[in-house]
Amino acid sequence: MPDSNGAVRVGVYVCHCGSNIAGIVDCKAVAEYAAGLAHVVVSRDYKYMCSEPGQELIRTDIQEHQLNRIVVASCSPHLHEHTFRVATANGGLNPYFMAMVNIREQDSWVHTDKAAATHKAKDLVSASVRRVVLQRPLDKARVSIDPNVLVVGGGIAGIHAALTLANAGKHVYLVEREATIGGHMAMFDKTFPTLDCAACILTPKMSSVKAHPNITLWTYSDVENVAGYVGNYKVRVRRRTRYIHEDLCVGCQECVEACVFKVPKVNDEFNQGLGKRRPIYLPFPQAIPQTPVIDRETCIEFKTGKCKKTCVEACADRHAIDFKLEDKLEEIQVGTIILATGFQTFDAKRIPYYGYGHYPNVYTALEIERLVNASGPTSGEVVLRDGKTVPKSIGIIHCVGSRDENTNRWCSRVCCMYSLKLAHLLKEHTGAEIFNFYIDVRTPGKGFEEFYQRLLVEGVHFIRGKVAEVTDWVFDPSEEGMLTLRVEDTLLGVVRRIPVDMVVLSTGLEGRHDAQEVRRLFNITCASEGFFQERHPKLAPVSTFTDGIFLAGCCQGPKDIPDTVAQAGAAAAEALALICAGYVEQEPNAAYVIAEDCSGCKTCIPLCPYSAITFTVDKRAEVNPVLCKGCGTCVAACPSGSLQQRMFEDDELFAEIEGVLVHA
Repeated sequence: MPDSNGAVRVGVYVCHCGSNIAGIVDCKAVAEYAAGLAHVVVSRDYKYMCSEPGQELIRTDIQEHQLNRIVVASCSPHLHEHTFRVATANGGLNPYFMAMVNIREQDSWVHTDKAAATHKAKDLVSASVRRVVLQRPLDKARVSIDPNVLVVGGGIAGIHAALTLANAGKHVYLVEREATIGGHMAMFDKTFPTLDCAACILTPKMSSVKAHPNITLWTYSDVENVAGYVGNYKVRVRRRTRYIHEDLCVGCQECVEACVFKVPKVNDEFNQGLGKRRPIYLPFPQAIPQTPVIDRETCIEFKTGKCKKTCVEACADRHAIDFKLEDKLEEIQVGTIILATGFQTFDAKRIPYYGYGHYPNVYTALEIERLVNASGPTSGEVVLRDGKTVPKSIGIIHCVGSRDENTNRWCSRVCCMYSLKLAHLLKEHTGAEIFNFYIDVRTPGKGFEEFYQRLLVEGVHFIRGKVAEVTDWVFDPSEEGMLTLRVEDTLLGVVRRIPVDMVVLSTGLEGRHDAQEVRRLFNITCASEGFFQERHPKLAPVSTFTDGIFLAGCCQGPKDIPDTVAQAGAAAAEALALICAGYVEQEPNAAYVIAEDCSGCKTCIPLCPYSAITFTVDKRAEVNPVLCKGCGTCVAACPSGSLQQRMFEDDELFAEIEGVLVHA
């Protein structure tokens, strides 16, 4: 606000940011230039404006010089706009009387000519001084937070997040698309580097989810629609029918044994197709909930209607099976959402020269996890696909689909360690000679390097080089029936041919195939790799750009189990912080409609990425300020100019442009 005499009094503060800005921009010269601008009463340069002494300068000058506008020329507003708004507010001003000028990312970091960079900094400061004079006082709006939480995905990330919130007394809806929770971890035999039994550490947490009074568990379910905003999300969930009443089923599995398919006929998805299952099945013995599923695509009753229904007879005392059951739609309201939708493994068929899908004895790492598992299709006995032969030599190829310009450029983080784990387990189960073909062995975690050294002591071979191809060419009678790996050993400087009985492909981690659909459903963004994009890679690694929606686990990027659990806890803590606060403050930079100027053309409505604009009964556009994120898309597109945006009104923008042109 102007002072008692109606004068606008501006303070300008130019930050050196160490040498980040001062190395290219003459900050002292910029401050001296700003001192001569209209309305500027105080102009200073300081080494670190974001430091406590720098903020104190602002607070003190507001009081001593009766400043009523503040301009800070420093780094990105994305980092420190909040910092300087707080300093301005602590000095007694409305925080929206502060404007930031980015002379780091938009000036010093992108220029090498010091004179030109300094001139540009002066232009930007001149523009901001003119703009800040016209800025208006604004107040944040408060939105109440519904204490219920939705967790999407029932892997270890979703399980841990749900239990953390439930133990804090909050009600959680845990939605999982598969018939059981557990995710990929439920498929593993042991976990690196301690070789803990995966089921032993996972199953108790799964049981806790089922038994917890604060958790509503919906498996075999999909989120169909998400509407609303932070604190008040309305979510529609489709609970696909199992054709079994979950409240009546006791998990005895007599219906599974009674199925007319006495010999299982269907490829078992949980066992990676290495085994068979019946049309009515439980994914694995420790599945939660312990309720079988009837596969409509393969069940005789649905295909021909002529099934003897022996499964129904086996359940005659409880009447849990009902072929007429239909999907249920559930409508829930939650305040926050945690996405823990996980990952998918790289499709090894995309690299044809490794022979997956062509040679029967080429396996993926996840298939080996099921082979070595006592609850797997072979009860833990590692045999080749002929069902008889135990491999005497095994080659493990690292980085399949990772660190490759032709597939995925990123490192999947877990492949080195799970390859070492599988090498140990395969040697333990078969006594075979094991060869690891690697680019680099990356073992940066706690106990990882020690595990690597253990494998060296156990006699596992490590060959540094990328495998060129896997073939079944026979050059010697002793190689009959074997697979040959051709690789350049970069440590020896020679090309080697190594015949083995079994090849294991250590496939990398990718974002799920439906990530784009999920992204649109929850109104978040994906990075170029297909993983969900966090708000900030360092300062907000579990938050998204949509308030109230958080990320946990491998849907955000590849990570191992400890990192996944840690991030799930962090996501739960962020959700809990919102719930405990009881409200969230919304930035006031929302768009608004000048009703008398609106022609009702509806141009803005389909353009809004946040569905914040509606059409009223009097045929005018209306903006919901809670949903609006201030992106400005509608304002730029409005043909009548009736849409405006707070903090970006026309007079402010024109003044800013004039400020640049005057000095130019």
